[in-house]
Amino acid sequence: MTLAELTRVFARIGVLSFGGPAAQIALMHKELVESRPWLTEAQYLRALSFCMLLPGPEAMQLATYAGWRLKGVVGGLIAGLLFVLPGAAVILALALGYAAFGGLGWVQAVFLGIKAVVVVIVIEALLKISKRALLRPAHWVIAGVAFVAIYVLSVPFPMIILGAGVIGAALSNKTPPEDAAPVSLNQTMRTTLIWASIWLAPLGVIFAIDPDFLGPLGLFFSKLALVTFGGAYAVLAYMTQAVVGDLGWLTTPEMMDALGLAETTPGPLILVTEFVGILAGYREGGIGLALVAGIVTLWVTFAPCFLWIFAGAPYIDWLASRPRLAAALSAITAAVVGVILNLTLWFAVNLFFATLGEVPLGFGAVLVPDLASLDWVAILLALAAGYLLLVRHMNLIAVLGIGGLAGLAASLV
Repeated sequence: MTLAELTRVFARIGVLSFGGPAAQIALMHKELVESRPWLTEAQYLRALSFCMLLPGPEAMQLATYAGWRLKGVVGGLIAGLLFVLPGAAVILALALGYAAFGGLGWVQAVFLGIKAVVVVIVIEALLKISKRALLRPAHWVIAGVAFVAIYVLSVPFPMIILGAGVIGAALSNKTPPEDAAPVSLNQTMRTTLIWASIWLAPLGVIFAIDPDFLGPLGLFFSKLALVTFGGAYAVLAYMTQAVVGDLGWLTTPEMMDALGLAETTPGPLILVTEFVGILAGYREGGIGLALVAGIVTLWVTFAPCFLWIFAGAPYIDWLASRPRLAAALSAITAAVVGVILNLTLWFAVNLFFATLGEVPLGFGAVLVPDLASLDWVAILLALAAGYLLLVRHMNLIAVLGIGGLAGLAASLV
């Protein structure tokens, strides 16, 4: 296998990687295990388990690992970049178009239908992850506590992840095996220093140039890259809380629009961060700053992924046999269910009701909608989307298109 052949294959994977991580992982399995003898089944599954332990998009990191396994660091860079760049180019065009024309009445009508589909998409993700994550009574308790913590008490997402991991590790009563594979610690340290510098040095320069907007933008998404356990749906709740509530860069409806657009593009769903960066930059300083903000967001979102893979890949066999680490991951995944339930409610009440209030409850508060402000059109659009996605199992891209057209038709009526 030549470097050119590897490039062709991963370019194909990057262009065709629609449908979220499950579809992307299946596509890579077909291309790398079934169609070509590049990875064995055991290697692929171990790598997938390893990538699910990491923060960040597991499908993109799996592609990076496959490239690294086949052609070293150069192969990893080619595979990882080709998985991200096609979708990033599409998101760039969509975000700039949205920034310029998103305020038009007919565009808003189209996005009403897309938002209705997004609510169903998040519900579907909640159901799928629940089946995989809530395997023991303790997992149900962790999910419930995580939901109350973020929905009522507004506990930061990183604290929820940390707490769930500690609890999960403490609940594990298995002992690790004694045959862990030796790994060069010096090599790991060198790799970590190199890639941490590649990630963080530009961030320092950005802060020196623009400490008011680009610096905080890069810092926020760098922190986000450290806590994106459980996939993009989990971190969306944290990102929405910060971007909408704390920083004021976007509104909740705009975050829903961003997710809807990201669902239509190839590549990892976490590319929604690029949309947020571009829109925030556009409002701060026009199209020039929007382009720079998009590049900064992409850099600090995906540069850490290369750090995790290049530094951690030699440890795959060792990590695969760590029972306490596996228990911690199971607990984190259970907590993610509660976080995604919060995201579902957040999106739903903001879509279905025009007016929201808060009711204090001891140490926290809950959103309470004004029933008189119920939007029946949004309800009907969401029910139709639920039927098409959950009952008929139609293609997601097709349902997003139908939702947009239905929203436009409803506004005309």
